[in-house]
Amino acid sequence: MTRRRWIADEIHGNTAALTGEHASHLARVLRAQVGQEYDIATGEGVRSGTITSISDARVEFALGDERLVRPAPDVTLVLAVFKFDRMEWAIEKCTEIGVTRIIPVIAHRTDAHLAAAALKRRERWQRLVLQASEQSRRAAPPEVSVAVKLKQLAEPAGGLRVVLAESGENLRLRDVVESGSSRLALAIGPEGGWTPEETQWFHDSGWRAASLGDTILRAETAAIVATALALDALR
Repeated sequence: MTRRRWIADEIHGNTAALTGEHASHLARVLRAQVGQEYDIATGEGVRSGTITSISDARVEFALGDERLVRPAPDVTLVLAVFKFDRMEWAIEKCTEIGVTRIIPVIAHRTDAHLAAAALKRRERWQRLVLQASEQSRRAAPPEVSVAVKLKQLAEPAGGLRVVLAESGENLRLRDVVESGSSRLALAIGPEGGWTPEETQWFHDSGWRAASLGDTILRAETAAIVATALALDALR
């Protein structure tokens, strides 16, 4: 039987701990007991962990052997801010699929009230990706950045950069992403898409334009489909 995986809040040598609500879920909801074994993600890998003490606010583990974890491609999702319920669904699913980091971007077509609220949303998004990472047995959650305006976006270091947008070349994402590459940044626009000025900014900044085909997808659907296709192509 596959053991559940937890991402440790604290690591000290051969011991680890879950704290706060994280520990409470394991102790009170799942009714864990001393002696039970789980996989524990430490930030440097995944090790077996045996519960040595448990309370509503803290669960401690003795760490054992390291588990073999297959390295994943490095994919950054640059995600324009849109309606939070749909955006957070996309964040959750892209986390399960295996995205490495998420950078929320305030685009021209992002509603003003969403843009203002996004600046305070990071903590919630971090909790969301932590839960999704444990559910999907990841070794670590993706990084979630503070929301920034598009022109304040720091250039991802190295690798291929692809923006989903209609282009004169009419290239599909699968034609742009090369197998064997290890790093990719993928930009997904808001509801209504990128403006012509934003598309030009991407072009001037060295991003390649690609599409997912002839159909028009919702922003959250495009994010999930594009992330899955890109990760599959890179593996």
